[in-house]
Amino acid sequence: MGHWLGTDELGRDIFSRGLHALRITLGIGLGGASLGMLLGLALGLVAGLKGGLIDDLVAGAIDIQIAVPFTLLALLAVAIFGGDLLVLIIVLGIAGWETFARVVRGEVIKLRNQPFIESALAAGASPWRIATRHLLPNLVSPLVVMFALSFSQIVLLESTLSFLGLGVRPPTATLGSMVGQGRDYMPSAPWLVIVPSLLILLVTLVVQLIGDFLRDRADIRLRQR
Repeated sequence: MGHWLGTDELGRDIFSRGLHALRITLGIGLGGASLGMLLGLALGLVAGLKGGLIDDLVAGAIDIQIAVPFTLLALLAVAIFGGDLLVLIIVLGIAGWETFARVVRGEVIKLRNQPFIESALAAGASPWRIATRHLLPNLVSPLVVMFALSFSQIVLLESTLSFLGLGVRPPTATLGSMVGQGRDYMPSAPWLVIVPSLLILLVTLVVQLIGDFLRDRADIRLRQR
């Protein structure tokens, strides 16, 4: 009765271990999604505003990132540099930067021909001021949606790496590593896999719902309806 969700093969409480693993998984998801958003936002803004050769280089890098199966690259990077928590966050953060960069670049190219941007340029506004005061407020809504999607993808990718034994090294627990460690005991103790799997599902669902809510609050066009 002292263990609500049972114990694992070593007698450790699944409930407390799942809460600890949830904290690590949330940290990895937030860190990786934030890194990917910042990298993609910076490259997308620069490419959209500058155009020319810089735009071509960024667009080419985006195409290369999309064409290459990143899961294989992540497996290679983790196998070479190890499963340290910081290394894992950096690797997973690089996984989704191209989505942010592609969307931000397209929005900036569309917005830079608008009258309010041309007026700011005519008034002598610097590119930094245009990016921070005129472009970023119009990018909040798509960035929120992409962040929520990226967070969920990173959580699932981390779970995949941990399931394959290439994630965070024991004894540190993540939800993915709990699933991977419990797969050998599924016939006799299915809760070892069911509990962390349900937590992964719950986390991704809650993040998506929060992202939709924040998107609606941030989009001025939806607030006016």
